[in-house]
Amino acid sequence: MLEIRKYQFWFCPCTQDLYGDEVLKHVDEHSAEVVRALNASPEVPFEVVLKPNLLTSDVIEQTFKAANADDDCAGIITWAHTFSPSKNYIHGLKALQKPLCQFATQYNREIPYDTIDMDFMNENQAAHGERELGHIFARMRWAHKVVFGHWQDASVRAELGAWQRVAVGYVESKNIRVARFADTMRNVAVTDGDKIEAEEKFGWTVDAWPVNDLTPYVDAVTPAEASALADEYYDTYEVILDGRDPKEFRAHVEVQAAQEIGIERFLEEHGYNAFSDHFGDLGALRELPSLSIQRLMQKGYGFGPEGDWKTPAMVRLMKVMTSGMADAKGSCFMEDYTYNLVAGKEGILESHMTEVDPTIAEGRIAIRETPLSMGDREDPARLIFTGKTGPAIASSLIDLGNRFRLIVQEVDCKKVEKPMPMLPTGTLFWTPRPNLKVGTEAWIYAGGAHHTAVSFDLTAQQMADWAELMGIECVVIDSDTTIRGFKRDLMLGEVCFR
Repeated sequence: MLEIRKYQFWFCPCTQDLYGDEVLKHVDEHSAEVVRALNASPEVPFEVVLKPNLLTSDVIEQTFKAANADDDCAGIITWAHTFSPSKNYIHGLKALQKPLCQFATQYNREIPYDTIDMDFMNENQAAHGERELGHIFARMRWAHKVVFGHWQDASVRAELGAWQRVAVGYVESKNIRVARFADTMRNVAVTDGDKIEAEEKFGWTVDAWPVNDLTPYVDAVTPAEASALADEYYDTYEVILDGRDPKEFRAHVEVQAAQEIGIERFLEEHGYNAFSDHFGDLGALRELPSLSIQRLMQKGYGFGPEGDWKTPAMVRLMKVMTSGMADAKGSCFMEDYTYNLVAGKEGILESHMTEVDPTIAEGRIAIRETPLSMGDREDPARLIFTGKTGPAIASSLIDLGNRFRLIVQEVDCKKVEKPMPMLPTGTLFWTPRPNLKVGTEAWIYAGGAHHTAVSFDLTAQQMADWAELMGIECVVIDSDTTIRGFKRDLMLGEVCFR
């Protein structure tokens, strides 16, 4: 699996010295207790590190600049324990390059009615301090996350943990490097876009490579290496021969094994963690990479077909954001294929020719070999399975010429009504929210692509938060969507994101 850095988040109490050293001592003690609780919580996936009080403009600026310089720091968590004059934050915020969450919490859960006095009020005035901080963020148009609630509540810690994953996605975005083997499919619009603008906005590096620069890496894989990996396939997956000769079947499987090894070696040597290819330009490759790509996606690489470079970057981003998540159900690339329009059974069948990520598989996974319906290559081996069920999100990043738009749709993945024995691919079947008609119309109005980056583990809110950090437009299609309201949102986007 591709690994990501073990990130930390700096917990920075916000206060001032107006009320004396005793109050500052209590702020230190309470902050340390909150940090210990966060680090002991299963809802908080990344380590929280306590930093000294942000007392003055100089301390704030130095702390935020130090966070910029620390590669392990993925973001700042502030907490206004007492009143904290926010003019002190101007220089620090102008310098800060990491995400920031305003943790609007309070040490005590309940007002101590019988003993409360002005000393308590002065020391515990988070309601005052958080509004002062909120104003300076609004005044400076500084995108940040607000998480409100008591720090001992699991739901509040879960919201903070969800934001941590967004912040890691923001920081890791600059590390996404996409290799494009061949160009975008001819005359297809939505899979292309401005790669220079993508690097400026997201930090993505997108490079083009002739596919024949890849083939020597595949050809260099020894028969023994390919055979050993094929043995692993046979031990891991069910084999469906469909009457084919076992030796001929095995030969095709070993072609895919050599491709998995060769492609991964190319990506490792050149520092890429996402890639795309094109079935119409395979150079000297014997087969369309199929099982090989499925396995690479399972290892954490982002992928998109037909020269699509935005989808593999988004898939890689989702895999980074969900890394280490307990009981994760998977994030993957997917493509819209065909509708089911039977009343009460509406949905969209999702799949691709061969390259469907097995991380989303439910139940058995089998190897089959069937001819492609296009192209002039050998029959590729691929993994077939049925995808998981449950709520998920589908997202599409599109280039509108003057800006990017992220479209996020909530969907409900379901079991298909009947088996599909003639379909040799992995599949998902989902109904978009609020229903197939409104969800599909909204997606089309927004210009969403037929390729999507899908996740069972991230939420629409997390993707919207990521888009806000990136400074791009985001529209969400969910249970509350109406076409009239959605078209109004699109018109507002035209004004706000010129």
